[in-house]
Amino acid sequence: MCETCGCDDPTAPPRLTSFPADAGTEGRSGHEHRHEHPSAGAGAGAGAGAGARTLLLEQRVLAKNDELAGATRAWLTTRDVLAVNLMSSPGSGKTTLLERTARDLAGQWSLSVVEGDQESVRDAERIRAGGIPVVQINTGRGCHLDADMIDHALRALEPPRGSVVFVENVGNLVCPALFDLGEGARVVLTSVTEGEDKPLKYPHMFAHADLVLLTKCDLVPYLAVDVDRCIGQIHRVNPTADVLTLSALHLPGGTPGPPTETGLVAWYAWLRARRLGGDTRLRAGAAGGV
Repeated sequence: MCETCGCDDPTAPPRLTSFPADAGTEGRSGHEHRHEHPSAGAGAGAGAGAGARTLLLEQRVLAKNDELAGATRAWLTTRDVLAVNLMSSPGSGKTTLLERTARDLAGQWSLSVVEGDQESVRDAERIRAGGIPVVQINTGRGCHLDADMIDHALRALEPPRGSVVFVENVGNLVCPALFDLGEGARVVLTSVTEGEDKPLKYPHMFAHADLVLLTKCDLVPYLAVDVDRCIGQIHRVNPTADVLTLSALHLPGGTPGPPTETGLVAWYAWLRARRLGGDTRLRAGAAGGV
């Protein structure tokens, strides 16, 4: 947790910046909130009993987080809003997937985004350029988003009834898996460029995923990667997870790929079923391909 990785810094609390779809970047300083990042290690101390005290404090932090996450989940449910927590290592393609999803579903669904990064508003600006309301959370040294941050972000976004909110978590395959955000679905992205062993190296992240997206599959012809083996490793850790293969950009040769040829249609179908509360379970062997 944060006590172990040292990400918590009470002198630099998270910054939350709202980017409404119709607001220019010059106005972003007008809707900024600062709030404390809960510290798992406060008062843990040192010595023979430090380990036990740290564990107890971590449990208390997670319990407080889970309580707030439950309230957020209830709030979203009463408004029929689906919140999707996107988690992955840095560079897996989360922001690119969100840009493509917003473009393909324009006019069909009401979408909004919570962007999580340690610093910069670059990803939020990319999303806003597509006409999507977005709130950027900068965590400073923090390595994950938590329920308190999401509570503040949702208050700024005020997502309309029946909409979908995507939460792009901080790029990290460890800490984000520990924190319930009140989301309705957990989606883990892993790109083919990361290798086939990530599910075994970071099992907690993959074990709690509702869906795993194997991204950047347009690059498969240029890599020494076995896609079937990668999917097998995912199911070894999480036998019930849905797995889809896709490319949010191009097909081999540089040709722009329509959704029907990049696996994105299966992604949108999964989202649609989840949004409507239906069965998202994929049939064996039915993972969307490139």
